[in-house]
Amino acid sequence: MAKIPEAEARLFKNIFVCKECKSKIRAPPLKVFAKKIRCRKCNSNALRPVRKK
Repeated sequence: MAKIPEAEARLFKNIFVCKECKSKIRAPPLKVFAKKIRCRKCNSNALRPVRKK
């Protein structure tokens, strides 16, 4: 199966998942790693990158 770069960017670029409530957040990686971004639902700043299957 061929990987389309536009689709990969849309699905995985700048998307993070909250470790507490599993909601998705789109944010720049530098701000996430600096703990400046918080989850909208649970107000946690424990975020991880979305998994590529």
